[in-house]
Amino acid sequence: MDPLLNLGIALALGLMIGSERGWRERHAEEGSRVAGIRTFGLIGLLGGLWALLAQDMGETLLGFAFLALTIVLAIAYWQERQEDHDVGITTLVAALATFALGAFAVRGYATLAAAGAVATTVLLSLKPTLHRWLQRLEAEEFHAALKLLLISVVVLPVLPNQGYGPWGALNPYHIWWMVVLIAGLSFAGYIAMKAAGTERGILLTGLLGGLASSTATTLTFARLARRIQLGQVLAAGTLVASATMFPRVLVEVAVINPQLLPALVPPLALMTLTTIAYGLWLWRRHRARPHTTKLPLHNPLELSSALQFGLLLSAILVLAEALRAWLGDAGIYLLAFVSGIGDVDAITLSMARMSTRDLPPTVAGHAILIATLTNTLMKGVLVISIAGGEMARSFVPGLVLVLAVGGAFLLF
Repeated sequence: MDPLLNLGIALALGLMIGSERGWRERHAEEGSRVAGIRTFGLIGLLGGLWALLAQDMGETLLGFAFLALTIVLAIAYWQERQEDHDVGITTLVAALATFALGAFAVRGYATLAAAGAVATTVLLSLKPTLHRWLQRLEAEEFHAALKLLLISVVVLPVLPNQGYGPWGALNPYHIWWMVVLIAGLSFAGYIAMKAAGTERGILLTGLLGGLASSTATTLTFARLARRIQLGQVLAAGTLVASATMFPRVLVEVAVINPQLLPALVPPLALMTLTTIAYGLWLWRRHRARPHTTKLPLHNPLELSSALQFGLLLSAILVLAEALRAWLGDAGIYLLAFVSGIGDVDAITLSMARMSTRDLPPTVAGHAILIATLTNTLMKGVLVISIAGGEMARSFVPGLVLVLAVGGAFLLF
């Protein structure tokens, strides 16, 4: 029964792909299309049948069958193009893929063939969405995506995976992998902001902006508060942006060392909920219509920034080992406090990486929590020193509340 079942899968995946092609061209006259739902179903079945025959008659037969189908489809495609002058070959390529997937299904890769068929159908159906996305894509965004691929697919695999330098603290592969992680998170946040748009309001901008950089978003809102009289709303947006830092830390820790999560999830989750709840309360108190000032979006993925982060991370790794050797755990906590003033990601990744070796999880967890509290405190300093006025008065109570929650976990 296995051959019959696999042939049924080959037929089904052809019908699935063909249903998308048939639906897209459902208004075309009968006989005016190269292939529809029935033809695609038969092509999938044909691939399965030829794969069965090739098992007994030689694998070359399957190659000739694929070549023959390609010639037949190419001739039909050429004749159709003579009439409507459409040079797209999507349907032709989809038909050839269907034949190959049908052969895969019969050769014992039914799950892989089904997954490929679903992916093919989804990709075919996303034509309008993908075209709109390409029209909205700017040159710097495209180049940023290429840079992300360069540092992750090209550079990362060739780096040595071993420790160098003092105390063996510098592992090029691990350091660069963490650079890729931060660059990817920042780029994802930028794309999210680009897709949603800042016109939907300051609150949503704060949420999405925090994905890229909560500190940069705080600075932007603080400066904006000096130009527009929406201090309470801007404070709410800043709090929401700050709240995204805590889940981001948890994601970074989960990727590097999930064993730290039990100690970090309770305080960071409660700090996230507290920050968001107070921010939403501020938002509800503001009865006026939300302001929709456009905020500047800057592409976060620059190779120079990635290299600077890598250097900072390397310095923190070496300094952490040095302070630990000289001062013990107290040196780690001092480093966490100093690092948290400017950046929380580097110290988080450093502590998570060190805890996979010989740093006690309790020390690593406390150091990460200290860094997040310090970084949160610095956001308050930015708001008070730059914005002042209504924004500072609205922001400080939430700041004190979040620091109290985190400090309680740290002390008790």
